[in-house]
Amino acid sequence: MTRTDSDSWDPATSVGSTATMVAAARALASREPDPLFDDPFAAPLVRAVGVEFFTRLVDGDVEIKDIDGAGADFMAELIAVRTRFFDDFFMAAAAAGVRQAVILASGLDSRSYRLPWPDGTIVYEIDQPQVIEFKTTTMSSLGAAPVAELRTVGVDLRDDWPKALRDSGLDPTQPTAWSVEGLLIYLPPDAQDRLFDDITALSAAGSRVATEYHPDAAATIGQRSKAISRQLGDDGAHVDIADLFYPGERHHVADYLEERGWQVSTRKRPELYTQYAREFPDSDLLAPMRDSLAIIATRQEDQDGPH
Repeated sequence: MTRTDSDSWDPATSVGSTATMVAAARALASREPDPLFDDPFAAPLVRAVGVEFFTRLVDGDVEIKDIDGAGADFMAELIAVRTRFFDDFFMAAAAAGVRQAVILASGLDSRSYRLPWPDGTIVYEIDQPQVIEFKTTTMSSLGAAPVAELRTVGVDLRDDWPKALRDSGLDPTQPTAWSVEGLLIYLPPDAQDRLFDDITALSAAGSRVATEYHPDAAATIGQRSKAISRQLGDDGAHVDIADLFYPGERHHVADYLEERGWQVSTRKRPELYTQYAREFPDSDLLAPMRDSLAIIATRQEDQDGPH
């Protein structure tokens, strides 16, 4: 499948299917003996999407360890560690008094419903209108109620999403916590830059952003996803994530944010695994992922815009 500047999707197609894959991984992670988090909504959301393979996976009819040689078990644990990292990011921001949170490309994310948000918190979820509609309808059918005040924003991140966010009530004069999780490689390189420019323009002092940076992400993750796709094809998943990436050289996210007035901290993937009592695999095949960075940036008091 070839990406276009105006393509769209629901949770069962194109980029949307990756949100279902991530939700399936979160469902599996929640059932581990020593889970990093509990997401009781992940499995019901996956079942509601109706992609056969992912439904079988969350129902236990397919074991992740049986997807031989594809690195699927590693990808599942990577998503588990990543999920906990962003959970902790939002809770740390909330503990510091931040009461606006924005989840970009929210997909089937259930943080609005499962995290212990302080009173007065507003969570904005941004994604394609079809994705927003599907999750809203499904969560309602499950009888789920968000813990925070939830405001959904159905808009493509390649369009004027800052206006849509402001129209939904975001106050740029107050600090905001932003998550950019598993998103960047699905944007063209210039759109990645615009995304962080827009976040910067909407961020008051004290705002925070959490994201990741993968050197040569498309090649590294693409090889793994192609292998997984070959393994899963007979089961009806038909997801080749590599075809959904935008190629091209990208700015280093940490450097780009620092140049725009953010104080940036980074941790390599193995450090993050160690923090959560997980061991990063000692594998030549997965070695390029060791250089992936988890990034948290804070907007400084004495900065008033890009420079």
